[in-house]
Amino acid sequence: MKILVCTDSSAQSLKAAKEAIRIAKGCGAAQVDVIHVFNVDLHFHDIHHTISQVEHYEIMQQIRKKEGERILEETAKVFTDAGIAVKTILKEGHPAGTIIKHAKKEEYDLIVMGSRGLGGLKKALLGSVSNAVLQEVQTSVLVVK
Repeated sequence: MKILVCTDSSAQSLKAAKEAIRIAKGCGAAQVDVIHVFNVDLHFHDIHHTISQVEHYEIMQQIRKKEGERILEETAKVFTDAGIAVKTILKEGHPAGTIIKHAKKEEYDLIVMGSRGLGGLKKALLGSVSNAVLQEVQTSVLVVK
């Protein structure tokens, strides 16, 4: 079994990681990957970006990348402490779309994710990322509450 675990350092994604550990141990999963997608959400007002806008984007990109690396390291430690080897994946982009694209490309047997992450207004209902993933992939998805 090939499992993809989505993480954003929220309490829900930690619960999802713990559930993925239980499943991976139970079925002897051949591969467990942990993905974090970061998004640099800057809005440039016209096509002619100033140097300061581009520099700001690059600075924010590096900050989010370092934060993503930290999140992946923390989540990977939960798996390794439980005796499960994981591969970490860090990507930049829209979280739902990037997870969907990656999951389709890699043909996972199961995607495990929290029901809601850290995204402000996205905390309503199921959560926009988990809902989008559920709607768009053919893979089984476990949404942990």
